Amino acid sequence: MAKTGPGVVVAGLTLAALAVVTVLAVQAEGTAATAVAAQPGPSASSATPSAQASAAPGPSLEPLPSAAAVGSTRRVVYSISAKQVWLVDPKKDPQVVAAFTVEPGSANPAQGSYTVYSRAAAANGTDGRPVEHVVRFTQQGGTVFGFSAAVDGSTPAADPKAKTGGIRSTRQDGQTLWDFAPVGTRVLVVS
Repeated sequence: MAKTGPGVVVAGLTLAALAVVTVLAVQAEGTAATAVAAQPGPSASSATPSAQASAAPGPSLEPLPSAAAVGSTRRVVYSISAKQVWLVDPKKDPQVVAAFTVEPGSANPAQGSYTVYSRAAAANGTDGRPVEHVVRFTQQGGTVFGFSAAVDGSTPAADPKAKTGGIRSTRQDGQTLWDFAPVGTRVLVVS
């Protein structure tokens, strides 16, 4: 049997380790794509923004409005009429890392550009329901506007008799938005 020097053994172990890491990375990428593809309903997001770099809006979702597609800043785009949110990161390809439908409150924020100013992991919504992943971006006329998810997973239509600014998503989409939008993130509200 021929003797092998220590350099050859180290090189072999290094190559084996790199091969294992590569296989695990490919499997992880495949798992993320499978999770996005297998998701029920019209949502095109998954638990983390990094897992959805390849996720594009599904057939039942509206495309990103052209006016909101321009810009070099990472942003949350909320369309009042489409009842939809897009998470946009210009450094990614595609730039839309997630898109999902939401259920708005009984009041709508004015169209414009805002900044996430406050977040809460858990709170009570203006409708009295326990909510999580609260991302607030403006206050207008005494109404606080922000994104959240009901802890019970529901997304009921807002009571028109109460003035509420909570924009509700599923818990999974709420987690995705929470991970994407720390304080200081731009929020663009369009019609």
